[in-house]
Amino acid sequence: MSTTFIHRNLPRLLLQARESVMAHTRPSLREHGLSDQQWRVLRVLGEHGTVETGRVAREAYILGPSLTGVLARMERDGLIRRERDPADQRRTVVEATPKGLKLVEKLSRTVEAHYEWMEKSLGKQKLAELYELLDQVIDLEQP
Repeated sequence: MSTTFIHRNLPRLLLQARESVMAHTRPSLREHGLSDQQWRVLRVLGEHGTVETGRVAREAYILGPSLTGVLARMERDGLIRRERDPADQRRTVVEATPKGLKLVEKLSRTVEAHYEWMEKSLGKQKLAELYELLDQVIDLEQP
């Protein structure tokens, strides 16, 4: 027995699109010894500076228990620094070290070059529409 679906498998398509985009970035990450998760953490820190770990987890889409291991490895490798939040000792904040920030700067050039290629290939308007549609889908599914 098979079920007939009317709509295409959107979650699978989004994952496939993600993998397609990451296929261009992943070799550069691996060249610098970074996992996808570590890059997402560094990108959050590169964009926002010192950030509370809960926010890092949310913005990098990494579950808390996994984030703990990711941050431990990044701290060991000298990419980030963790400390208690001076305003609230119950919380921990994370910041990129100079080594981590240098890596963000270097990799951001690769990432931005790929986005420029996508913009040229798809057209500026289509890429803007894609961003807008994705934002709308995200907003639509928020509780």
